[in-house]
Amino acid sequence: MENLKSKTIGSFVAQDFRTAAVFSKYKIDFCCKGNRTVEEVCEKQDINAYALLENVLEVLQSENNGSIDFNSWPLDLLADYIEKTHHRYVQEKTNVLLPFLEKLCKVHGAGHPELFKINELFIGCAGELSQHMKKEELVLFPFIKRMVKTKESDGNLTKPSFGTVSNPIAMMMHEHDNEGERFREIAALTDNYNPPADACTTYRVTFAMLKEFEADLHKHIHLENNILFPKAILLEKEFVEVA
Repeated sequence: MENLKSKTIGSFVAQDFRTAAVFSKYKIDFCCKGNRTVEEVCEKQDINAYALLENVLEVLQSENNGSIDFNSWPLDLLADYIEKTHHRYVQEKTNVLLPFLEKLCKVHGAGHPELFKINELFIGCAGELSQHMKKEELVLFPFIKRMVKTKESDGNLTKPSFGTVSNPIAMMMHEHDNEGERFREIAALTDNYNPPADACTTYRVTFAMLKEFEADLHKHIHLENNILFPKAILLEKEFVEVA
């Protein structure tokens, strides 16, 4: 078990997404900060590494009842999945959450002033994610798909305008960090999405949707940071000549 302490959190979740629940239980960020080792995280957060790893191994050794092995997917398929599943989810849910939050501010803002900050944070999140996803859909994902096709045809990869795939990836990961931090603040302001005693139905539904939105965002970022992006960088390195 000692050697497992040097593995990164992201590599465990890439191996089996069910381990994400274990890391979440210990309040460990497996998506934006998935590149940290178990040892590093446990020392920083004062967690018993062996207890954590025992929980992780229990999951890895248990029967996998239909959990999807994204780590085995071709990169073009994974990029398509992220776009059609998670990007669409963000677009659909922001269209619902924005008016709900605005309504809560008008109706309950006087008694719960934190709602104004929550609304401000989510408006920022919606705008930044919209631009972020466009950059992935128009620039990064098409290049990743082109690399896959070029490798399949044994062709030469034309050098992209951004130089190397590591450049847009670094930008995307920085933006992931920003949204992760923004949602940590939202979670704190909402008492981890627990509505107050006087909350109406809309209040409760909005908090439940925010919680679901954060969970989807964690999986979305995990698939990119821990699987798609590292493999795209490795794939680019396979091309001997980049003309």
